[in-house]
This record gives sequence, structure tokens and C-alpha cells, in this order.
Amino acid sequence: MPGPTSLSTDQLLLTTLLVKLAVMAAAATILVRFRRFRHFLIFEQRPSPDRLTFALSLGSLLSLGVVARLLLGYQAADLTLEGAFLAGLIDGPYAGLTVGVMVGIPPLFSREFIALPFAIGCGFAGGGLRELCPKDVLWQFSPFVFTSLHRRAWQMLRSVKVDWQVMLLLAPIGLEIIRQLLGARYHRIFFMAPGSPHSVWLVIIVFATVLAVATPIKIWNNARIEHRLQEQEKLLLAAKLEALANQINPHFLFNTLTSISSLIRTQPETARVLITKLSGLLRRLLRSTDHFVTLREELEAIDEYLHIETTRFGPQLKVVKQIQPATLDVIVPSLILQPLIENSIKHGLSPKVGGGRITIAARLHNGHTIIEVVDDGLGMSEERMEQVLGRGIGLSNVNERLRTIYGAQCQLRFKSAPGQGMAVSLEIPELALPERVTA
Repeated sequence: MPGPTSLSTDQLLLTTLLVKLAVMAAAATILVRFRRFRHFLIFEQRPSPDRLTFALSLGSLLSLGVVARLLLGYQAADLTLEGAFLAGLIDGPYAGLTVGVMVGIPPLFSREFIALPFAIGCGFAGGGLRELCPKDVLWQFSPFVFTSLHRRAWQMLRSVKVDWQVMLLLAPIGLEIIRQLLGARYHRIFFMAPGSPHSVWLVIIVFATVLAVATPIKIWNNARIEHRLQEQEKLLLAAKLEALANQINPHFLFNTLTSISSLIRTQPETARVLITKLSGLLRRLLRSTDHFVTLREELEAIDEYLHIETTRFGPQLKVVKQIQPATLDVIVPSLILQPLIENSIKHGLSPKVGGGRITIAARLHNGHTIIEVVDDGLGMSEERMEQVLGRGIGLSNVNERLRTIYGAQCQLRFKSAPGQGMAVSLEIPELALPERVTA
């Protein structure tokens, strides 16, 4: 049987370079999983604690790689040049200096005395480029600029204008060539020497260095783009909810003022009380800019509205609440209950002789919050229920808000029969609770 085959020097070098890129990509991916780090990438004006945290976090990971190379001979983990240069490129000279010092100290114990000044130089080189280079160009850096390098170089000469993509490409290439020369001459710095005298291997080593710088930038830029898309989606959602809320407020105000106007001549004192309570409710609505509130807050707002309605109807209108305490802290869209109660009073109880009762219930079921508004009014037939969402602003508005926030599967459900009242229910998915959004 043939014995196990070992890798040639060139094959080992190529494998090491590939693993080196994988290590850099893994380190970049680990960092970008942290929310604070993603926040750090978004803004160019960064507080000092965040900048220090970035430098120490990146420097710690890279230092562990250097130690792994020294103790275990694992050459692919040593990313001294790429890490220090990248730190300076992302956050300036001081970050590059910090990371350069952190990755340059361990090699001193192995008598690699050139490593520390070289790493610091790489950090300052990246930091200097950051200070000069437009930030949007920096995040667009790609090693594949070399495919059009001759055209870009000619364009630079013709226009006498710096092409920063070319400069970002040439910087790590120049640093790697310097490291190769220092290592070959003084042997006091770690470097990956070509396995054979052919210059093609030196090109491969240099290209791997450029890729090790460009890969984290690509990963982090994707995270920045994803974050910005999420922010835009939040802004669009907030704008749509604001439009729907602005639609419902005039509708509610118009209906309430219509009711008050009918009482001015026959019951002026009642009309005066209603106006006072309406002004208090409107003041509360104007103070609040939240699109999402707790169910407790929503019920408090509903109490003010019910005060107006009970003043209008007197003891004929009874309100019963069946609220499970566990539901009070659930986040719900604001002004979600008032249109449902208004619909029950206007279409269910007002035409009914002798008043009636409204029951507001909330309970938890299979991780969801079920909210119901039930009246014992006139009810309606199935034919009328099919048209109920298209007949008025209030219910259609609530239904549209639910669909916008939680998806098409979440909408109002109706249950009614002539003479048996109506039940309107909505279901809020606990796992899809949105963040609190303000106007």
C-alpha cells in the first residue's frame, strides 16, 4: 500500500494563504455580530470609548493569532500586517497604533525585533490613508481594481487627480513587498516566503494580503448596508403609521363633535361636560407621539373616550372589562381600540332601544394576545359583515394598520348575527412585537 503523501512546499504555502483568508473572514464575522460594533461601523464621528473598544477587540483577536503562530507554528493565524493596516483604515492612526502595538509585542519574545515597528508603521499607513481618502470610497474598496489598473493609472496621469481605489490597492501591496525585503534581509520579522524562486508565488502572496484587507471591509460594509435598509424600512413604517393615525384622529373628532352638536340645544349642560372631556382627550393625543403603547396605556386612553360616551348615554351604556393582568404590558398599536368601541356604540347600541353593554376582553393564547370588543347591540347579517371594512374609515383603518405592522395574516375578525350583537377581535403575535416607534 502506498504511504501517505505530504504537501509540497508550494502546496503548503497555498493552503496556508487560503486558511489565512478564512481566519480573517471569521474574525470580521465574529466582530460584526455584536450590536455595538455594528453601530460603530455606521457613524464616522465615534466617541472615544467606542474607538478604544474597537481597537482592543480587533487587537485581541489578532494578538491571539500571533501567539498561535509562535507557540503552535500556525502561520495562517498571523495577520499582523493586515490587521494593523485595517484598524488604521477603519478608525484612524490611533487605532492603527494600538493594534500595531498589540500584535507587535508578542514576536519580541521570539527575537523578531522588526515586527513591532513594522506593525506600528502599517497601522499609521492605514490611518494616514483614512485621513486623506473619502470615506465612501474606502467602503467600496475591492482588490479587483487591478483588472482595470492600467486604465486607472493612465486616467490619473491625464487628469492629475488621485484615484483612491488605486491608492488603497497599492498600500497593502507596498507593505507586503517591504515585509518580504525586510524578512529576506534581516530575518527578524515573520513573513511567508515564496516556496520557489518563481515570481508568480510572490504575486500570490501579495494578492492574498490585499484580499485579507478587502474581505473584512466587504463583510462590514454589507452589515452597514443592511443596517441602513432596516432604518429606511422603519422610517417608511413610521411614515405609513403616521398617515393612518392622522386619518383616524379627524374621523374620531368629527363623529364626537357631531354627537355634541345634537345635545347643545336639548342638553346644554351635558354638551358642556362633553366638550371639556373631549379637550382633555385631545390634549392627551397631541402630547403622545408613540405609534406603539402598552395595553395598559391604551386602556387608559379608552377610559377617557368612554367617559365622553357614558356622559352622552347615561346609565344606559355599561362597559365591562375582562383583562388578564399578564396582557397589560403587551405592546399594541396606539388608538387600536377606540375605533372598535366607537363602531359598537354607533352601529350596534345607538339604534337599540334601552341601551346596552360593551365588553372589552384581553387574554393570552398560544403566545399571542387576543383582544375582543363585544356588544349586545343589533348585530348584522353575514352579507353586511362582508362589507363592513369598506363602509367606514375607523375599522378599515385599524385593519390596514394591523396588516402593515404584523402582515397580511393579521386582521380584524367579526362575528355577528341579527339581534345578537357583534364581536370584533384582533390577534397580536407576541413573537412579532415591533419596537416602539415614535413620530
